Amino acid sequence: RPRSSLPAGSQLPCFHGSSTIRNLKERFHMNMTEEQLQMLIEQMVDGSMRSITTKLYDGFQYLTNGIM
Repeated sequence: RPRSSLPAGSQLPCFHGSSTIRNLKERFHMNMTEEQLQMLIEQMVDGSMRSITTKLYDGFQYLTNGIM
């Protein structure tokens, strides 16, 4: 699977600070294998489908925008 390198030496202010790159790597789970990622995504989707907040948000989107 392709992995892009994060701009550790970037001049952009958003990449300054010792924890920024580490936090991005954690957020994108770059340390996981393909199989681990697949399991994580399935768990996240299953949890979302059972979540009351997801159902409430879907209802809000339907009522306000006709999106379901």
